[in-house]
Amino acid sequence: MNFSIPDEIQALQTRVRHFIATEIIPLENDPRQTSHGPSAALRQELVEKTRAHGLLTPHASRGMGGLGLSHLAKAVIFEEAGYSTLGPTALNIHAPDEGNIHLLEIVATEAQKERWLRPLVQGHIRSCFAMTEPDGAGSDPSMLATTAVRDGDDYLINGTKWLITGAEGASFAIIMARTEDGNATMFLTDTDRPGFICERMMDSLDSCFTGGHAVLRFENLRIPASDVLGEIGKGYRYAQVRLAPARLTHCMRWLGQARRAHDIATLYAKQRQSFGVRLGEHQGVGFMLADNEMDMLTTRLTIWHCAWVLDLGKRANTESSMAKVISSEAIWRVIDRSVQILGGRGVTSETVVERIFRDARAFRIYDGPNEVHRMSLAKKILARSSDSNGETLQ
Repeated sequence: MNFSIPDEIQALQTRVRHFIATEIIPLENDPRQTSHGPSAALRQELVEKTRAHGLLTPHASRGMGGLGLSHLAKAVIFEEAGYSTLGPTALNIHAPDEGNIHLLEIVATEAQKERWLRPLVQGHIRSCFAMTEPDGAGSDPSMLATTAVRDGDDYLINGTKWLITGAEGASFAIIMARTEDGNATMFLTDTDRPGFICERMMDSLDSCFTGGHAVLRFENLRIPASDVLGEIGKGYRYAQVRLAPARLTHCMRWLGQARRAHDIATLYAKQRQSFGVRLGEHQGVGFMLADNEMDMLTTRLTIWHCAWVLDLGKRANTESSMAKVISSEAIWRVIDRSVQILGGRGVTSETVVERIFRDARAFRIYDGPNEVHRMSLAKKILARSSDSNGETLQ
């Protein structure tokens, strides 16, 4: 296992780090940020800045206009982008577009790629992924209640989705629905079609996703059979194609956020005087800084290991599941300690750490609550608890 960073990725890391520091962080207090994420105008300005620096959508294939980064290279670059709350939006690597780009590159037809994927990679449009339901699919996708019924050359989609990230203002959606054979199928649709209804926006702790989180309703939404994504009945399989790498990229981006919070807390601990010495010289604070460094190292190595497995072309559902739990909890500890070190300043908007704290809390829920991942891992552990002869180990 070789975790050395190639020279070209180190050079790209330096470019991204400088770009984030000089072009993006200064915009973090821009008033065009709302409780439902950066406005469309702010997002477009960020995207154009990134395009001018040749850094837009780096994870997409070169044929689609990206840089064709490997998973391990993404781990390096996405962490740098995540150092700013606006960085992932600027580089066009935020959820859900990042995961949708990965899925469409693998599954979509050439016509679908030209219609939806290419403008998505170019940053001209946004997308959403509509799977989660208020009384149905979520952590348990088998509860999928949205239906797709064949009607001539079309499908009629009916159902309700919620917590659909980026839905407001998205140009197209990937919808998961149950077809008449009882299996799940993915459908592509423009969001301006009759029957595609954005019912309301949902207020949430986080405010980092353009388009926020919405409740969608489909009322006889007519989708041509040519807009089925992949094959009928293989929706769950395609969901795994999307979710395993997408879990990992969440870890990458939020590691950058945790590092930002830690850096701010460290600077404060060096400068703040308390009881005659620097704050960081008090053992209680110094230990928190040390624990932050260890949690970030553990997270980074976990992410890199999982990325290495994916780059080998192996399935990494188990590894990405473990990485999601390890990373989300370690990152949360880093950010929480950083707030504590900053004291009263940490719970105000005087620093970006308070914003990072709110955004990061949901990470332990998004892409599957950590408890569900633990439950899945426990089942796999129990299944392999016998030796090769099938006898219980003593």
